[in-house]
Amino acid sequence: MNYKIIHKTEYSYTHPVNLCYNEARLTPRNYAYQHCRDSQFTVEPEPRVCRERQDFFGNTVYYFTIQQPHNQLTVTVTSRVDVRSGEMQLNFAEHLAWEDVRQQLQTDRDPETLEIRQYILNSPMIPAMSELHAYAEQSFTSGRPLLEAVEDLSTRLYTDFIYDPDFTTIATPLADVLKYRRGVCQDFAHLGIGCLRALGFAARYVSGYIETEPLPGKKPLSGADESHAWFSVYLPHLGWVDFDPTNNQMPADQHITVAWGRDYADVTPLKGVVFGSGTHELSVSVDCKRVF
Repeated sequence: MNYKIIHKTEYSYTHPVNLCYNEARLTPRNYAYQHCRDSQFTVEPEPRVCRERQDFFGNTVYYFTIQQPHNQLTVTVTSRVDVRSGEMQLNFAEHLAWEDVRQQLQTDRDPETLEIRQYILNSPMIPAMSELHAYAEQSFTSGRPLLEAVEDLSTRLYTDFIYDPDFTTIATPLADVLKYRRGVCQDFAHLGIGCLRALGFAARYVSGYIETEPLPGKKPLSGADESHAWFSVYLPHLGWVDFDPTNNQMPADQHITVAWGRDYADVTPLKGVVFGSGTHELSVSVDCKRVF
């Protein structure tokens, strides 16, 4: 599938901001099943400094500063991306049992496995909790193939938790999401990762977009698409496999990957520091359209 994606973020300030420093992770990644043909990053007002780099995880990061008073900040990223489904056909019944995969992650000494182990450790937004282990182990019965167990875990997150955009914020502890069984895609991705890490598996957070389909006979709404999040689990010698617990599916060619890391803190789309006074209003819109 070929997509044109326009991600627009606007900050409006009640009083002028004199200086701001910002980082943006809004450029889709290139990897085996996705190619970002081009991406344009624009900022208004024009920044004094704007630099591009790759972070530790290989995500594209734009750093920019605005050093004159401004009442509004607009960041627009326009990207054209080609996405295809993974060629690897995953037959759950034929893969290693989860116990064998965990053993490989613990004992293998090849460079790839050693690097992957960082995704087993706790991360800033996903602490170790006994409740996560208890919830996860229901899906990991003895001898069950790993991907079959992860699929069951993802489905349980979909059925057991309520999508509620008014319940959580970025700062809501994962323990509250688990207790009250409510949250959004970011929370459900964190839950899946925390459950897998609690059992000794490598799991990472993926941010991006998902193409949304309008109701029959209706046109897509401008800006109706949103940033999305899901998680991946690592299989030795096969690589990463994605799961989307918010929609109870395995991402294919309708999911566009922007960044990945240990959790949301590693892939925050836009963050920064401003020097000024007053309050602000934030508006975010995403248009994700299929092109031919």
